[in-house]
Amino acid sequence: MIIYNVTCNITEESHEKWLDWMQHTHIPAMIATGKFSKARLVKVLVEEEMGGVTYAVQYFTDCRETLERYYAEDAFRMREEGRKLFGDDVLYFRTELQIISDHGVV
Repeated sequence: MIIYNVTCNITEESHEKWLDWMQHTHIPAMIATGKFSKARLVKVLVEEEMGGVTYAVQYFTDCRETLERYYAEDAFRMREEGRKLFGDDVLYFRTELQIISDHGVV
């Protein structure tokens, strides 16, 4: 299992609009690509020196090859929509994570 993690820092001015767009438009569109089985949106509780509000979105996919297909087939279009709507009001940091094991109640 691979997690495609996108950490986003959003200006206070655009925060509410961005959060609504993520929950009702962008995340459902990411799932609709057929490349992710689920997504998790979390708020980062550490106060950033640069200000704004920070979230991480975790998209779960079966393997690295599926994630590579997302990059090749969907990533540009999905990223472009956010750039058009929010421009420099959102900073993105993307990481790829591999689940090694889960513990506790799953």
